[in-house]
Amino acid sequence: MNRSQTFDSYSTRIGKVVAFMSTRLDQPLTLAQLAQVGHFSPWHFHRIYRGQMGETVTGTLRRLRLHRAANELLTGTRSIAEIARRAGYGSAAAFTRAFGSTYRCTPAAFRQRRASPSTRHDGAIPLTEDEIRMYTARITTLPPVRVAALAHRGDYKAIGGTFDRLMAWAGRNGLLGPQARSFGVYYDAPSEVPAEQLRSDACLLVPADAPLDEGMRWIEIAGGRHAVVVHTGPYAELERAYDWLFSHWLPNSFEEAGDAPVFEEYLNDPSTLPPAQWQTAICLPLK
Repeated sequence: MNRSQTFDSYSTRIGKVVAFMSTRLDQPLTLAQLAQVGHFSPWHFHRIYRGQMGETVTGTLRRLRLHRAANELLTGTRSIAEIARRAGYGSAAAFTRAFGSTYRCTPAAFRQRRASPSTRHDGAIPLTEDEIRMYTARITTLPPVRVAALAHRGDYKAIGGTFDRLMAWAGRNGLLGPQARSFGVYYDAPSEVPAEQLRSDACLLVPADAPLDEGMRWIEIAGGRHAVVVHTGPYAELERAYDWLFSHWLPNSFEEAGDAPVFEEYLNDPSTLPPAQWQTAICLPLK
């Protein structure tokens, strides 16, 4: 096996480890167990993992669990103490410190962002007047983009693990330069399709001759007229921007949604910025 094949093999195996972790966030996981999933020596697995991912196994688990916790705070009914336990913290105080260091606010303050005196008939939480005013959409013509894609099946909120696998592959192949752009393509309506059946793709713009890893494929994100809304803040809050786009902007725009899936482009690097500064462009195709 040559050096390139070794890199591909390591990337694929680390990807399996990340996928395994992302579906077992409530289970105790050991380094020996994860090494076995990736067919690595338990003696060296932790160093290989950190070299591939740029963080420790514990760091990945912490990040994935905190991301799930943020989603639960906005959309779930569990108490903060229950969410803390599910995230692996022995006390609400420890969870509050860890959450605050990442999201720059307490879990209670983060949950208040969804506070509202009433809900719509479908159970969704209505937008506040401030949220309605904070969003704007621009209509622009986008070029088609050919990207390397890795399929994700299941809850859209769990696609972060698939992106981790994609970025591990790109990092090992030297593809994370300034020209790299990341996208998420979402094919189903989460209000109509069970979460476990949702289809999406984690995507990365890379050179056309990039050697695709196992399970990856090339796809083209269609160009044409789009309504683009930029959301600034944690990915867990993106649903609010979608609500504004479809419930407020589209009905008043004299526009009609096109026959192509909505996609997101992630405009900055979430690994180097706090969630409050993450920027996401939501791109809705128009007829």
